[in-house]
Amino acid sequence: MSAEDTRKVAELIKGQKIGFLTTTTPGGKLTSRPMALQEVEFDGDLWFFAEEGSDWIGHVQASPQVNVGVGSGGTWVSLTGHAVVVHDVEKKEQLWNSGVSAWLPQGPEDPSVVLVRVEADTAEYWDSPGGRLATAFSFVKAKATGQRISSDNAVVDL
Repeated sequence: MSAEDTRKVAELIKGQKIGFLTTTTPGGKLTSRPMALQEVEFDGDLWFFAEEGSDWIGHVQASPQVNVGVGSGGTWVSLTGHAVVVHDVEKKEQLWNSGVSAWLPQGPEDPSVVLVRVEADTAEYWDSPGGRLATAFSFVKAKATGQRISSDNAVVDL
C-alpha cells in the first residue's frame, strides 16, 4: 500500500457524505444502497452505521467482498474491499453524530446498532479537475472536436 495512493484517494473522497455500498445477496445478485460515510480520516477503511437485523448485514456476513462508490461533479471513486461488522461500543460512541441518531434513535450503546468497516483493497478513480463546470466544458469541447474527454484515471492498491 502506497501512502501516496492512499492520500490521493483520501483527497478525492474528502467531504463526500454518501457512498453506494454494494453487497452480494445469498442468491448471487448485486444490490446497492446509499449509506452515510462517517467522517474519519481515510486510511484505507470506510465506516458505516447499520442495524444488526438489516438484510444487507446478512449479505456482508455471508459474502464480505463489497464495493463502495463515492463521488459527485467530476470526481468518482470506486473502492473494493472486505466488510466487517463491528460491535465496539467505544468506536460507535466516537463516530456517533446527530445524523446517525436520526436513523438509529436507540443510540450507540444499543446492541442492535453496529458499525461496518470496509477495509479497502483497491480503488479506481476518475478525476476531472475543476469540478462540474469544467467537466461540462470538457464534454462540449469533446463533442465539438470529436476527441475524447480527458480526465485523470487510475487503479491503486491500498
